[in-house]
Amino acid sequence: MTEITLKIDGMMCGMCEAHMNDAVRNALKVKKVTSSHSAKETVIVTEEDVSDEKLGEIVKGAGYSLEGIARKPYEKKGILGIFKK
Repeated sequence: MTEITLKIDGMMCGMCEAHMNDAVRNALKVKKVTSSHSAKETVIVTEEDVSDEKLGEIVKGAGYSLEGIARKPYEKKGILGIFKK
């Protein structure tokens, strides 16, 4: 799985976060998506490979500006994660 972090300009409140999460869920098959207007980012966890162009279309379609994209392998966090080596 891959964790994709989108830097987004234009989200102002919790409703913006929900709007961005819905836009991602409607466009992609994701395991998890969370947005933060204060951090100006949306974090997507997915098994499928998503192009930068597709991500840009989703953000633009939701009415926001995409400032950057970062990808890294997803590592599950939590209390049971401490036992994983």
